[in-house]
Amino acid sequence: MENFKEGNQIQIELSEEIAQGTYSNLAIISHSSSEFVVDFIRVVPGVPKAKVKSRIILTPEHAKRLLFALKENVEKFERMNGAIKLENEPSGFFPPMGGIGQA
Repeated sequence: MENFKEGNQIQIELSEEIAQGTYSNLAIISHSSSEFVVDFIRVVPGVPKAKVKSRIILTPEHAKRLLFALKENVEKFERMNGAIKLENEPSGFFPPMGGIGQA
């Protein structure tokens, strides 16, 4: 997102199809020197194959902005609703949404 001067606004259009959203319970993150790729996947128990439902490609700068925005929103959520508990998760490992960094 660019820094907008006061009074400048961007209009964002959200189609009905996109507004429905796509459920994902796994994200795989990879990167090169110029971009981050986030694949959102839905894994169904008992089904050995899972398809990528959406792929988002970001510049490194936008990936970092997304990181900060997610952190801020998780903190707001937890202030209102209490801590999000991650059960049976070893420290430093965050599946299913943490993903895997690959060069």
